[in-house]
Amino acid sequence: MKRTLILTSALVVVAAAAQAQDQQVNLLSWGGAYGMSHVEAYAKPFEAQTGKKVVVSDADNPATPVKAQVEAGNVSIDVASVEYADAVRLCDEGLLEVIDPAILTPAADGTPAADDFIEGAITECFVGTDVYSMILAYDDGKFPDAKPAGAADFFDTAKFPGKRTMRKGAKFNLEFALMADGVAPDQVYEVLGTPEGVDQAFAKLDTIKNDVIWWEAGAQPPQLLADGEVSMAFAFNGRIFNAAQQEGKPFKIVWDGQIYEMEGWVMPKGAPNPEAAREFIAFSTAPEQQARAAEFISYGPPRVSAAALVGNIEGTDVPMGPNLPTYAENLENALASNLDFWVDHDAELQERFNAWLAN
Repeated sequence: MKRTLILTSALVVVAAAAQAQDQQVNLLSWGGAYGMSHVEAYAKPFEAQTGKKVVVSDADNPATPVKAQVEAGNVSIDVASVEYADAVRLCDEGLLEVIDPAILTPAADGTPAADDFIEGAITECFVGTDVYSMILAYDDGKFPDAKPAGAADFFDTAKFPGKRTMRKGAKFNLEFALMADGVAPDQVYEVLGTPEGVDQAFAKLDTIKNDVIWWEAGAQPPQLLADGEVSMAFAFNGRIFNAAQQEGKPFKIVWDGQIYEMEGWVMPKGAPNPEAAREFIAFSTAPEQQARAAEFISYGPPRVSAAALVGNIEGTDVPMGPNLPTYAENLENALASNLDFWVDHDAELQERFNAWLAN
């Protein structure tokens, strides 16, 4: 009898500990305006509805600590926001939990979530939260007469003088360089898939290498523009938008030549609070929450039914729609980032980029 009571007590303690553990979600985001949209549109409403706490931390690229933690067997992250190609790579390496689409919230008309997301937004280990893009942005005060209008102008330091800032990496920059060199968006990956195309992209980057300040965190480009250190930036559209909208900075976005991609949630293998993590993912990817997030930062929701729910820019009476990468006019000369290409070629092209940068 005594042994039975001890075992029963032990089981109760274990169950209570497990229940207490799953009362929290440790969320890894990107910081800045994007991280703020996660807090306001996802974390706070989730806490209010469920009583479960969301602890938000930031990283320059959350995929890096996810990989490090899982490989070290010391995982503290429950949910992380990562780029599409990183999610596929981490999943292929066995570093992520599988996410069953059946847990996701259906659309208001009953359409299953799996049928309500745009193509590719749900994979084995990934659920899309937003469509973002890399765009050309400039300080309007630096160019009182002629205005930059596309990728070629970013590389024209004679007509448009001043330093530029670009993300420190191969992805996005090689595609942008080819478009600046006259390659049509629908031909970019065909060209970049050849040794000659890679050489062409790096040769174009060579023309402005001495005029580039390289950024690693998404908050850096608007700050570099604001400080006058650069006149143009190749940056995340949402960061530039927020600096212009909320801080009144004289920044302009050029949609021509934008390169768009998705970000979304993943769960690291061995996440400490798996049930709460899945509940958070289901809540935050519901149409209403995705639409709400888009009102804080100009990233388009990947759920079809969410598009009509996006209202005005937070705190204003200005519609957010025309500021989204997915707005019809903004897609006229856009390039969709090719997932398969970067899964296959990211390591080799990043290695070449690093060598090129160091030379």
